[in-house]
Amino acid sequence: MTYHVLPGDAVADDFQKTGIEGAVIVCRESFVTGDLDGETLDEFWETRANHVDISYGADPIEYREAVAGELERLLDVNSDDEVNLWFEFELFCSVNMWFCLDLLRGSDAKVFRVMPIETSPDDVWAGFGNYQPEDLVKCLDARVQFSQEDLRAGRDLWKAFRERDSETINRLSEYRSPCFPFLKEVCTAAVEIDSQPIEIVRELKTSGFKDIEGLFPEFRKRAGVYGFGDSQVESLMNRV
Repeated sequence: MTYHVLPGDAVADDFQKTGIEGAVIVCRESFVTGDLDGETLDEFWETRANHVDISYGADPIEYREAVAGELERLLDVNSDDEVNLWFEFELFCSVNMWFCLDLLRGSDAKVFRVMPIETSPDDVWAGFGNYQPEDLVKCLDARVQFSQEDLRAGRDLWKAFRERDSETINRLSEYRSPCFPFLKEVCTAAVEIDSQPIEIVRELKTSGFKDIEGLFPEFRKRAGVYGFGDSQVESLMNRV
């Protein structure tokens, strides 16, 4: 069996037009923000369900089915399966990918990273947003397999991010692999996530950007490495 883990429903819609075969798993989470506590996976999901309920008014029952249940399908992956992780470069997608690698820790399946290709320095954080179905096929053709060392690094990054272990994140930022492009920039953003984004929002509001329609594009220009959507930025605006 071949699995394709996609970074959201928007990409999933375009993916369906590619003709690529395999089971699709859609990652609908944003682990980059909110509480990540939980001794067990069930406790972790309960924490996340509470977070999305409080932050976005999402139904915890629907969360358990459409988000947690979807990702838990990775627990059923077998050793003769292949898993393609379709994740973009920014911190938002990186953290989600690290989580998926952690879920796959008990599997001997072959795991591949599928990334945006032919990106320019100006749009490196834009991801798959403007890709056509034929572009997605090219991305799959250029996939890179995770080595065992890569898999360990991904799991270690997830653990360090959950624990806000800046020392370990900084150490791992020096890790080099084709599976982790822009890791240095992403790790720097991870270390600064609790201070830098809200400071940027504060500066933008002081500069006269009072609504999300005007502020969000400016935030993306200055802090695209975080990969925040408008809901994350609007939440920051409400805290300033």
